[in-house]
Amino acid sequence: MARRDLFTSGLEMERSELSSRKETMRESAERITLNKRIHEHEEHFKRMNEDSLMHAPEFVIKPRSHTVWEKQCVRLHCTVSGWPDPRVVWYKNNVALDPLANPGKYKIESRYSVHSLEINKCDFDDTAQYRVSAMNAQGELSAFASVVVKRFKGEIDEFLPAPRRAITEVGPVSEYGITFQTHIVDKFGVSFGREGETMSLGCTVIIYPALHRYQPEVEWYRDDVLLSPSKWTHMHWSGDRATLTLTHLNKEDEGLYTLRVTTKSGYETYSAYVFVRDADAEVEGAPAAPLDVRCLDANKDYIIVAWKQPAVDGGSSILGYFVDRCEVGTTHWIQCNDTPVKFARFPVTGLVEGRSYIFRVRAVNKSGISRPSRVSEPVAAMDPADRARMRGTSAPWTGQIIVTEEEPAEGIVPGKPLDLQVTEATKNYVVLSWKPPGEKGLEGVMYYVEKCVSGTDSWQRVNTEIPVKSPRFALFDLAEGKAYRFRVRCCNSAGVGEPSDPTEATTVGDKLDIPSAPGKVIPTRNTDTSVVVSWEASRDAKELVGYYIEGSIVGSNVWEPCNNKPVNVTRFICHGLITGEKYVFRVRAVNAAGISQFSQESEAVEVKAAIGGGILHASPAPPYGITVLECVRDSMVLAWKQPTFIGGADITGYFVDYREVIDGVPGKWHEANIKAVSERAYRVSDLKENKKYQFQVRAANMAGVGIPSLPSNTFLCEEWTIAVPGPPYDLQIREVRNDSLVLLWKPPVYQGRDPVNGFYVDIKEADAPEEAWRGVNTKALEKTYTKIKDLKEGEKYVFRVRAQNKAGVGKVSDVTEPVPALTKPGTKEIVVDVDDDGVISLNFECGNMTPDSKFVWSKNYEEITDTSRLSTETKGTKSKVVFNRPGEEDIGVYSCLVTHTDGASSSYTLSEEELKRLLEISHDHKFPIIPLKSDLAVELLEKGRVRFWLQAEKISNNGRVDYVFNDNVVSQGEKYKMNFDKNTGVIEMTMESLTPADEGTYTFQLQDGKATNQSSLVLIGDVFKQLQKESEFQRKEYFRKQGPHFIEYLSWEVTPECCVVLKCKVGNMKKETSAQWHKDRHQIKVDEHLGFAEGVLKLEIAQISKKDAGVYEVILKDDRGQDTSTLNLTDQGFKDLMNEVFSVIANSSTPLKITSTDEGIRLYTFVSYYNDLLQVTWHYKDSAIAFSDRIKSGVVGEQLWLQIKEPTEKDMGKYAIEFYDGKGGLRRTVDLSGQAFDDAFAEFQRLKAAAIAERNRARVAGGLPDVVTIQEGKALNLTCNISGNPVPEVTWLKNDREITSDEHCILKFESGKFASFTITGVNTSDSGKYSILVKNKYGTESGDFTVEVTEGTPDLGVTSYWTDEEGNVVFGPNTPKEKMKTSLTGTKMQKRKESVSKASTVKNVEDREQGKKNEAQNDRNPGEVGALDSDQTKEARVDLINQTLPVDQSEASEQPADSAEKPEAVAETT
Repeated sequence: MARRDLFTSGLEMERSELSSRKETMRESAERITLNKRIHEHEEHFKRMNEDSLMHAPEFVIKPRSHTVWEKQCVRLHCTVSGWPDPRVVWYKNNVALDPLANPGKYKIESRYSVHSLEINKCDFDDTAQYRVSAMNAQGELSAFASVVVKRFKGEIDEFLPAPRRAITEVGPVSEYGITFQTHIVDKFGVSFGREGETMSLGCTVIIYPALHRYQPEVEWYRDDVLLSPSKWTHMHWSGDRATLTLTHLNKEDEGLYTLRVTTKSGYETYSAYVFVRDADAEVEGAPAAPLDVRCLDANKDYIIVAWKQPAVDGGSSILGYFVDRCEVGTTHWIQCNDTPVKFARFPVTGLVEGRSYIFRVRAVNKSGISRPSRVSEPVAAMDPADRARMRGTSAPWTGQIIVTEEEPAEGIVPGKPLDLQVTEATKNYVVLSWKPPGEKGLEGVMYYVEKCVSGTDSWQRVNTEIPVKSPRFALFDLAEGKAYRFRVRCCNSAGVGEPSDPTEATTVGDKLDIPSAPGKVIPTRNTDTSVVVSWEASRDAKELVGYYIEGSIVGSNVWEPCNNKPVNVTRFICHGLITGEKYVFRVRAVNAAGISQFSQESEAVEVKAAIGGGILHASPAPPYGITVLECVRDSMVLAWKQPTFIGGADITGYFVDYREVIDGVPGKWHEANIKAVSERAYRVSDLKENKKYQFQVRAANMAGVGIPSLPSNTFLCEEWTIAVPGPPYDLQIREVRNDSLVLLWKPPVYQGRDPVNGFYVDIKEADAPEEAWRGVNTKALEKTYTKIKDLKEGEKYVFRVRAQNKAGVGKVSDVTEPVPALTKPGTKEIVVDVDDDGVISLNFECGNMTPDSKFVWSKNYEEITDTSRLSTETKGTKSKVVFNRPGEEDIGVYSCLVTHTDGASSSYTLSEEELKRLLEISHDHKFPIIPLKSDLAVELLEKGRVRFWLQAEKISNNGRVDYVFNDNVVSQGEKYKMNFDKNTGVIEMTMESLTPADEGTYTFQLQDGKATNQSSLVLIGDVFKQLQKESEFQRKEYFRKQGPHFIEYLSWEVTPECCVVLKCKVGNMKKETSAQWHKDRHQIKVDEHLGFAEGVLKLEIAQISKKDAGVYEVILKDDRGQDTSTLNLTDQGFKDLMNEVFSVIANSSTPLKITSTDEGIRLYTFVSYYNDLLQVTWHYKDSAIAFSDRIKSGVVGEQLWLQIKEPTEKDMGKYAIEFYDGKGGLRRTVDLSGQAFDDAFAEFQRLKAAAIAERNRARVAGGLPDVVTIQEGKALNLTCNISGNPVPEVTWLKNDREITSDEHCILKFESGKFASFTITGVNTSDSGKYSILVKNKYGTESGDFTVEVTEGTPDLGVTSYWTDEEGNVVFGPNTPKEKMKTSLTGTKMQKRKESVSKASTVKNVEDREQGKKNEAQNDRNPGEVGALDSDQTKEARVDLINQTLPVDQSEASEQPADSAEKPEAVAETT
């Protein structure tokens, strides 16, 4: 029974479906017929009276605002009338909606003047104001509607009912009361693939109730374009799972994929993005393959192929592209262009008419060629008209057969083609298009195209053989850079018609520019692996294809493409990022001309999920502080404070709820407003008098409606009757600085009995008690804002406001939140500026803006909405207000607030005086003066040329200069040479020389657009004569310098060694150049003193004196000429030179010192060099010293001294020596007083005593020989000089024992001067060491000698010798020459033994120096040999042993004379 019922019910359903299908087809045919009749009727009336029917658009039914819950669908519709039919565009927040940009989101329909916008699955971003605009030739009209999307709070919104389709006569319908619910589960996510791979996308679809015989309609879309099965895409539906397989991925497959499942109750969609990465390049560094190869225009002899540039260039810029073609049915690819083309369109020629072709493109860079792109769709090379006939299809059956009959029109020549224009022009080809003529007859019309070079009238037919059938034609082989005009003729069998109107001249070349770089790039967090990137569109971009986005991990400097297929929107979600890393992004724009430069890099953004799905999607926190501003019998005005957290977007409005409170028990909440209110005050109506109510408020933004505030206090709804005003509200604090802030408020809603006439502001520290409230103003304020000054930095303050009227001061407002008086870092002020055109503007910059920040300008703290007087411009972080017509109406306080910041704001007061000042500056800028860096000046150049010049600070290329002399404009010529460097602003005029006729006034007149200026220079009288004289001098100097010349003329300098150097610097010398020195016209033989090095000639005068005075001259001479330099060193010149010498000597002097001698005290200083002309003055107590026998001065070498003999205490004081140098002189001082005098005097006394002792002590004046060797039997006699006072005592010693005089050894001391030692007959016992010892009271001295006696035969000859005072032996003149041999006696310096005398002997400085000189003299003159007394030597014979020494007779003959004068020691042997 159950089976029968099931079969019966199934049969009935089939019959019902069949019947319903028939009825639907019948209704559809009737509807089509009716539509056609209506259309024909309308067309008839249009032809009959077209002008009377035309009228502007008019909304019969306007769209209605809606408030819906999240994930519901909403449909806005309107009815528009107008003729011609208006074009309808929908806008969201003034941005045109494009369904293709958001596939599945929006659906726009237009049927029978009914236009609708359907928004699918509303979310928070859909809360906006929508505008529908209707426009035709008669005008434009707009209507508005708002959509508010609310969010359920506290409920799970994932299971909200799916959107349902309304039942319409053209859409899907529910049958038999069955409603299908569709759910898409097991969804595919964001997918990544690589070129050449296979990818499958699939979803499981659950439809309830499940009917086995019912199948939904399953469709796949890519970027809102329906996909059809092909070799690239395979689709499969298994009954519960939909699958899309991409068999061979290419970059064309990248995009947003949408699965749409449609049932009779509606449809459900799901979308996700698929990214396709480039395959590895076959050659390293080669670019990626181009994409989206299409055939834009196909004709019988050409096909225009277009493509899109790849995102990856391989590391080096792409040089161009190769286009390949392949005939369908073959596998042979042919390269179409020999050289790469940079433009992303290329006309392919050389095709065979009627055959089909496919194309591909390859990119080229310096590293190699890319992989080929995906091949294009096949296209046939044929005339478009033929293609249309072949592609034509039969018209749908309308249920009517209409038979028409027309008169034959054969033999009519066609008319002119219409609307001929150049639709595309590149350097490779030009495309023409036109409309067929109005009169063409019944037979087909063909066309001839003609061209001519612009400026000529020589027309040349382009397609001479076969005319074209379609109204479109491409011309090739045109000369690049030339301008052409074109025209078209129609033809048929009746003949060729008149030519069309020619086109304007068209220059062959690329008309499309590469787009500019996109603007600011803003990244926003999205998920853990994605970021939303937004950017400003490329300005003035033509034929924009889309944008490429690249991302890079901060610090890596490696950029990766985020998309490999251009996107034509300015917002893109970049997927596949690494969680936690920071990325920066940049964007490039693409069109057929190429790829733009990169935009500026964005700020770094960390990849992580945003709060609540993204801060941009976070709803606001609840408002707070609900108060009553006014109360009447049935309504109350509420006010509240803005939420502390506004969410991720601006607050768009507030929703107010209320509930009645009965006996303390609150009732159910009711909505007070359906449409959100933008103000923070709202009147709640329809209340009951004398009832109590509570209120709550919710804030809404683009993210949704936030949670409600806490319930307010309970308020009684009764009419206020008080006389004073209610409380002000909405207190706001702006422009917080260290010592000031601005407080704003709104006047009370309840005015009281009389209007409000003022306000009072109270202030107190945040932590202070209530008693600390104090007034800011004593006089009521008329405005609703005030600037509060004199705040304490860092202190927190709170404020409140009271209003007053005639009845008194009303209630206080709510207290503000505590505000610290601190200037936040980075705070900037409004800056006033007047630009070059005299435009006055106020400028404000904010450095801490967010992507949602906006500049809000106000005048007197009311937002500026009137743009007639003020214009606002905002670029990036800067904004300005421009005064269109500045005047007294603009006086006021201007402020700027930046939203979504920490209160960035500033104000500027434009007073009457400030306005006057700015207007003066503006006038100066409107009628500008070219600023000058320097006024007109004159200077002399090489060869004595005269240069007049000035420099302008800034001048454009359009600047012009007039050169004026004595009111007459002069021009370029032989006399005047002009130059104007517009880069540097230097303007100059040169003249070769000056003549008396050139005396006068010179003026340069400048003009640059509307800016002018001039500068003059007056050259008359002495000024002109001096300039002329200098010019002539410079001219002569130039010619002088053509040969050898002096760069620096002859001058002198004194070296630190007091050497005078005469020098000069010479130039332009060569080998043949001679340099001659002269003094007093006599050439100087300088020899080694004349030097020439590095262009400098020098003459050194080592010890200058008066004989060196004179006139010195240097003459340079060669075949090119000569030059002379003279230096006068006579009179004053020589005096100046010597003064410099004296100055050097004085500066080299050592500090004045004190020393003592045996005569007195000596003051002395040393100089590096002494000159006899040096003038020195000695001073005692600042007075010049008068010299005498007691006080003398002198010079010894380089020592200058002052000797004070026998000093006394009167000589104490300050002494100075002053050197004269012709200037201030130099003085050296020493203080001879106190301890210094005492020490010097004591030393003098000591030296004096020592000198006396040294002069009078006993001494052996003559020397004795060290050793005397004598033969036995001979006589020995030695004599030496003795000195000393008193006369010394003489003692002789042998072997340290005293000996006395006897017959054998005779000792004598005669006249107190001569001591003699004689041995009458020497024997061996006389050998030994002998000494003579002399002694008196001042000291003792001894002399030693040794006697050696040898055996030998007597010698009858006599040998005599003298010894000098040092004991050196010399021979006498009477010694026979043959006997001049003797043993070598002691010739060393005699050693003297001195004992300590009663007064110690100390020699002074001069004695030591004299002793050194004596020793040197002795070194030069060896000891002299004195002649022996003839009486003593007649019988003496000396046999000399050891080495004999020959002596020249001539030398011996000279010695007795000296010996007679100064006998030293006499030795005699017999």
